[in-house]
Amino acid sequence: MIEDRFLADNAALLRPPVQFYFDFSSPYSYIASEWIEAVAARHGRRVHWHAILLGATFQAAELRPPVEHPLKRDYALRDFERSARFAGLPYRLPEAFPIATQQAARVFWWLQAQAPERAVAWAHAGLRAYFTRGVALNDAAALKALLAESGIDAEAAEAAWNDPAWKAKLKAENDAAIAAGVFGAPYFIVDGEPFWGNDRQAQIERWLASGPFKGMT
Repeated sequence: MIEDRFLADNAALLRPPVQFYFDFSSPYSYIASEWIEAVAARHGRRVHWHAILLGATFQAAELRPPVEHPLKRDYALRDFERSARFAGLPYRLPEAFPIATQQAARVFWWLQAQAPERAVAWAHAGLRAYFTRGVALNDAAALKALLAESGIDAEAAEAAWNDPAWKAKLKAENDAAIAAGVFGAPYFIVDGEPFWGNDRQAQIERWLASGPFKGMT
C-alpha cells in the first residue's frame, strides 16, 4: 500500500501540473478552488496555483468585469450564487464586491516562496473568508485578523505586502499570466491547453483522463 502510494506520488511529479489562475475577488475562482485539486489528483496530477489580479488581465484584453455591465450584472450575481449552490458550497455575496486583492495576492506569493502548501492553504482561507463571511480582504485590519486566524504571522505578512520586492513579484506574475493568454479567472492550462471558467470542469476532467478529445479539433 505504501509502495503504491509512493509510485503514485512519483508519477504525479513526472506529469505536468495543472496551472490554475485565480483572483481572491472572483466567485468562480472560489468555486473552482474547491474542486481543482481533487480533479487533478484523480488523474495523478498536481496543481500549480497562481494568484493574479483580474483587473490587469481585463485591461490587457480590453474587457470589463461582468458586474460593470448593467445588462449582465443581475444575471452574474444570480449565477454566482446558483453555481456555488450547485457545487454544494456555502456562499454569500460580500457587501463590498468586487474589491482590490493585491495585498492578499502578494501574501500568497510571499508564502509560496517559503512553502507552496502554505500559500495554497492561504488561498483557500482567503477565498472562503471573503465569499462565505464577507471578510474584507482589501481592509488591512481585517486582512491581518484573518492571517492571524489562519496561523500566519500578520505583521510579517503586512511587511511583505508593502515590500517592493513582492509588489514586483505580483506584477511579474500578472505579466506572465497575460503572456500565457490568461484573460480571466479561474483560468486553467493543462498540457498547454487553455480552459477558462468554473464551468470547464467536465472538459478538464475528460482531458486529464484521455488527452485531446477524440474526433474534435
